[in-house]
Amino acid sequence: MTDAFAQVAALPGVDAAVADARKAVDRLLGHRILRRRSAEVSTESALRGARASAALEGVPVTLDDLRGGEGPTDPVIQGALRVSAELGSLAETWRQAPRQVLARLHVLAAADAVDDADLGRPRGEGQDVKDVLDLGEPPSPAEVASRLDMLSGLLTSPTKAPAIVVAAVVHGELLTLRPFGWGDGIVARAAQRLTLVERGLDPKSLTAPEVGHAELADHYADALRAYATGTPEGVATWIGHCAEATAAAARDSQAICEAFMRG
Repeated sequence: MTDAFAQVAALPGVDAAVADARKAVDRLLGHRILRRRSAEVSTESALRGARASAALEGVPVTLDDLRGGEGPTDPVIQGALRVSAELGSLAETWRQAPRQVLARLHVLAAADAVDDADLGRPRGEGQDVKDVLDLGEPPSPAEVASRLDMLSGLLTSPTKAPAIVVAAVVHGELLTLRPFGWGDGIVARAAQRLTLVERGLDPKSLTAPEVGHAELADHYADALRAYATGTPEGVATWIGHCAEATAAAARDSQAICEAFMRG
């Protein structure tokens, strides 16, 4: 099988963007507080990631609200929280069985929002698609099935591409396809984070790319539309956006570490 991920990594401008993001993550991973409190940083990052993913779905919520009492009951927020909480247990399965993990992510994301029969199942003909980012008409169910099979094949094959590129393509494909019709953004962003964990860029899940995408929200949908064109320039634009979001997420987690240092 052609190493499609490596071909994306070779596009103009991608290498420099990936290198910048990698430097930001490496700076974070070298923080001394992680020697003894990495689990706490990961937990805080997960909460911030859930908040950011919900906001990108059009449901803003404060961290104080998420921490206090029973918290908000909105299905988007609850779905984002469930997904974020379970990501760590899915990393080992992700490379071997990505379709299985995507189904599980959708069950977690949409449990309060869709019929049980639709949980974890790609959408069928005529099924509504929630278009939060105003992306327009989604691909047909037949195209969704074909491209999910292709993505799964790529994820279970060797590649020389860096984790950031693989994660960005996963995110871009899933949001372009909108395979489930509801909760696709939550699933796509979780899959990006899962890829960064599983492929060794951030093995302890200390960064939340969702936070970076929320910080760059004004460019998020435009970058995704560029990816959806399928042109080399459009795909490179999206990879650059995802790399920038990863760097922003690393800086946010660096701030978490500094806050813990201050007590």
